[in-house]
Amino acid sequence: MRRITGFAVLMASTAWAPQAFAQSETAQDEVGETIVITGTRISRPELDFANPVTTLSSEAIAQSGKTNIADFLTQSPALAGSRTGSQTGGSETNFGEAGLNLLDLRNLGTDRTLVLVDGRRHVSALAGSAAVDINAIPTGLIEAVDVLTGGASAIYGADGVSGVVNFRMKRDFEGITARGQMGISQRGDGANRFGSITAGTNFSEGRGNIAAAYEYNKDDRLNELRRSRLTNPRAAGLYRNQADLPDDPNIPDVIPYDDVRWADSARMGAVDVDFDFASDFEGNGRVYDRGLVLEESGGYAQGGSNTPVNGYQGDLFPGLERHLFNVLGRYEFSDAFTLFAEGKYVRTNAWTQQQPTFDFYLFQTPENPFMPQSIRDAIVPGAAAAYFEDPDTPDGVLVTRDHFDLGVNFEENRRETLRGVIGASGSFSENLRYEVSYVYGQTKTRTITRGNRLEAEWQAAVDVVSDPDTGAPICRTMLDPENPFPGCVPFNIFGEYLSDPAAIDFVTTDSVSYAKVTQHVFSGSVSGDTGAFLALPGGPIGFAFGAEYRKESSRFDPDPLIADALTWALPVQAARGSFNVKEVFAEINVPILKDMPGAHLLSVGGAIRLADYSTIGGTTTWKVDGVYAPIRDVSFRATYSQAVRAPNIAELFAPASGSYNFIVDPCDLQELNNGSSTRAANCAAILNGLGVDPATFSPSNDPSSTVFTEGLSSGNPDLQEETAKTWTAGVVLRPTFLRGFTLSADWYDIKIKNAINTPEAEELTELCVDQPTIDNPFCPAIVRDPSSGFITGFVSRPDNVAQFRTAGLDVTLAYRVASDTAGTFGVALTGNYLDRLEFVATPGAELNSNVGEADEYAPRYSATLDLTWQKGPLTVAYGISWFDKTRRFSAEYLAGDPDYADPEYLWVKEKWEHEVQLSYDVGERFNIYGGVNNLFDAKPGFEYTSYPVSAMGRYFYMGATVSF
Repeated sequence: MRRITGFAVLMASTAWAPQAFAQSETAQDEVGETIVITGTRISRPELDFANPVTTLSSEAIAQSGKTNIADFLTQSPALAGSRTGSQTGGSETNFGEAGLNLLDLRNLGTDRTLVLVDGRRHVSALAGSAAVDINAIPTGLIEAVDVLTGGASAIYGADGVSGVVNFRMKRDFEGITARGQMGISQRGDGANRFGSITAGTNFSEGRGNIAAAYEYNKDDRLNELRRSRLTNPRAAGLYRNQADLPDDPNIPDVIPYDDVRWADSARMGAVDVDFDFASDFEGNGRVYDRGLVLEESGGYAQGGSNTPVNGYQGDLFPGLERHLFNVLGRYEFSDAFTLFAEGKYVRTNAWTQQQPTFDFYLFQTPENPFMPQSIRDAIVPGAAAAYFEDPDTPDGVLVTRDHFDLGVNFEENRRETLRGVIGASGSFSENLRYEVSYVYGQTKTRTITRGNRLEAEWQAAVDVVSDPDTGAPICRTMLDPENPFPGCVPFNIFGEYLSDPAAIDFVTTDSVSYAKVTQHVFSGSVSGDTGAFLALPGGPIGFAFGAEYRKESSRFDPDPLIADALTWALPVQAARGSFNVKEVFAEINVPILKDMPGAHLLSVGGAIRLADYSTIGGTTTWKVDGVYAPIRDVSFRATYSQAVRAPNIAELFAPASGSYNFIVDPCDLQELNNGSSTRAANCAAILNGLGVDPATFSPSNDPSSTVFTEGLSSGNPDLQEETAKTWTAGVVLRPTFLRGFTLSADWYDIKIKNAINTPEAEELTELCVDQPTIDNPFCPAIVRDPSSGFITGFVSRPDNVAQFRTAGLDVTLAYRVASDTAGTFGVALTGNYLDRLEFVATPGAELNSNVGEADEYAPRYSATLDLTWQKGPLTVAYGISWFDKTRRFSAEYLAGDPDYADPEYLWVKEKWEHEVQLSYDVGERFNIYGGVNNLFDAKPGFEYTSYPVSAMGRYFYMGATVSF
């Protein structure tokens, strides 16, 4: 649309929480409990597991003050690229996605992050996708969240290429717990209300348990006009330096300008009387002030009568309201048979204001009685006929207008999620267990587009003449005996807020679209060990094997008016798709040595999964791993795995639907140096082939070029799976002489080949000319005008053409110490060094490194520090989130244009965000707490609204918990 301009995860927010760390104090003391942990189906001691698993406790979540778990998780650098908050509000959100919270682990995409609940899949909230909306996860029922990198696909199946985020729910809950919390920003907006109640009981001497929970959460939407630093004249950005035309290598190409506006476009109408694409009058008849038109800036100006850029994007944060109901139960009939079940219903409502409709160059004749006389008198005879190259064209004017008075587009989404689990588990013997389960999930979405403009009615309403009988303004169609719009009410575009409300009602409608996603998962597994007949020096061999059947289906039914291209929104077509997959899997853990000189622990393991997809055929995933601890204080661990991701339903089956984007032509003279080393030569080849001179090609400085481009987006039924090779290697220190201390360091490396990439329109045009030659998959998807060379269309679809790679170092340190008089102190330091985040568009193309780029949420260094102090009933927690400064522009961009900006604007400031919470236990049943997030009111970086921190600002909250 026009004008839409790590570390694995935060280890914990509180170091004192006993479940905050995968290498916890309990593990250090080697209680020896054998459990099933995330990333394996084999029961084993936690320290025997080779994969680095980061665990965030429910206490840590509560002490963050975040009532939406996604807001807490995205504090982690590893999940910082997730789509939450401001990324799913206003004009930044895609159709139907308002209010979603989608996790993106390691910046490899939301569809490559597998989200589980108790180790089982969860239904998606987005038609055609496997991405899970974290809004559907009840905050109050979470026991802990585990984050795993490497080897996940062999255990859980496809989609876990970058890793797994597993939400573990509370079990065997007994009693009643209620919590309430309210929060508000320092500026009196962005309010949050949260309430939850959970009740459960054990029965039959503990053999059975049933629990029920209800949770409510509401966040007010926040419009960008509520933040003064984002509004004119304080709002500023980098635009083409008007003192650097033509380019001087000693002068920065872009510099800050404030009070930036859309050139020659006005809320009350910008009128061009001589067809030179420069506005002459405001719609009310006053002379138009063009301000300072910023040449070579893609349609911007400073000041004047033009429409301000600020406020055009709508909301910073969407409004969000959630109701969640959960029921959990189990009953142990015998050691051999335990029946368990759970059911969940979630209703999420999200709403956000986006941008207004607009028009470029609406042709109006002097017959329109709303046209001011001053404009009518200035009409240039014959200019319209020359412009339209038709001598019969009557004289007139061109009007460009931003229709705020028509009503700003508003999207509302209601999502209803049902999820049920039923299963049985038990023991065949002391060394052999089984589990079978069935999971059903369904998400229904209703998307309402408020104030969607009806195009035919709009054209009729703005084509106004005088009634020959009364002289009153009427629609021209009313004079037609076969009038297709008998209820037409004229709309006055010459001015603002001058039209009859009935005219707005006539030209707008509320469009309603529907989507439905369903999921069926049948699985069964057997796990155990060889303790009954075989034990190695390190213990019995552990194993697990099983099978799974999964079926996913998706459908999307747009409003018929949208599908038939009858509204302002480009047509989106109905979509259907489904697939099923049959899988078998096996896992083994071989404990070779244990409690021996030089080998406190030595074990190796592996897993394999064979899958048969109805869409792509057979796939194989596997992993091998090992743990070696020469002494109990030090252990080394490593994994190597192959993971796959099958294409999702939308990537395969999405029909061709309309799309439009603001595109900066990479072949523009101003952009030739801002890409690969082959861009200039490739652009010359394309333009010379059209008979256009590359030396004078500059769409950004040509008023006849369009500011947005319409195109098509579709799926690709020929896609195949993408394959990743992942390895991790690390060390864990648990010194016996320093009780309560844990230090771990793990290197990860993920390389995806044959990756599925769906480029956006702008990216598509750049990929075309930034490859070794123009003989690549991207150039045929770009449509250029054969005479001017301007981009007039595009076709975007996914292809198996890309390669991604990321690598880095995760470091965690935790120390907890208790004193008899001063209380208990805890410190947790987590850090990440990002070594690689790379993208290669096609084999042989230049490597694009995104490390350190702000727009990729990819700082090279990041860290969090959490300090806690607990004494008696009082707990104080203090947290700091930091990462280093990041590049505003890519390294590849600056390599070809080193004078692009002054050095002070090449970087976005580092992140420093502080938070503090105090809680106090009033007796054994009641706790009150309060805190401040963004304690020092840190602001977003220059030109940004949500990076490195959000524009919400300092935020206060208070709450209470009561338990019986």
